[in-house]
Amino acid sequence: MTHPSAASRPVQAVVLAGGQGSRLRPYTDDRPKPMVEIPGTGTPIIGHQLSWLAEEGVTDVVVSCGHLAEVLQEWLETVDLPLSVTTVVETEPLGRGGGLRYAAARLPHPDQPWYATNGDIWTRFSLRDMADFHTERDAVATLALARPRLPWGAVQTDGFGHITDFIESPPSPFEINAGVYVFSPGFAGLLPERGDHERTTFPRLARERRLAGFPIPQGSYWRAIDTAKDLTEAAKELASQSR
Repeated sequence: MTHPSAASRPVQAVVLAGGQGSRLRPYTDDRPKPMVEIPGTGTPIIGHQLSWLAEEGVTDVVVSCGHLAEVLQEWLETVDLPLSVTTVVETEPLGRGGGLRYAAARLPHPDQPWYATNGDIWTRFSLRDMADFHTERDAVATLALARPRLPWGAVQTDGFGHITDFIESPPSPFEINAGVYVFSPGFAGLLPERGDHERTTFPRLARERRLAGFPIPQGSYWRAIDTAKDLTEAAKELASQSR
């Protein structure tokens, strides 16, 4: 087993920020999804992401833009960022895997590992621990895994069909792909030129036991900002944390 060291932790990352965000309308009528502000913070989702990446030792980020790319690019030019940011714009839709490969080609250190995150994820946990986990397992790719709370109340029953308890919004019994990744240097070459890597590259690596899953530590904050309800929930959680 490889012993991890700070030298094997990524200092570069890709943020996938090209989505339409149609479920977040009207917020996304005039801006891409990662540019939607978390209410009460005055900062768009991508601003929170870039600060987090910088805190975790990242010095260079490539942002892959698409929908309303110019709004995101203009914002990046006006703010004081804690790391160096390059943007790339797909001239034609390449799909998630193709988009990731296209963006990865602009990373400053092609021979080193890298992080990637979806542009609508707002989270806080130790990326350094995730990078060490990736190295220890000698994985080609590692996915962060989350257990989001179910949007419904659940019921518990006994063996005779009697309801014994009600549980409000319990955590999902399944882990899901949390949209944050660590990739080894050779991973970009395994991505499709166009299409979805989650249907091609990931299943192949899983069969070869070269795909790892890092459970986000219990108590860490994680939310995918997908709908207007997610924005209000995030604002509420933020308010309760800062009391």
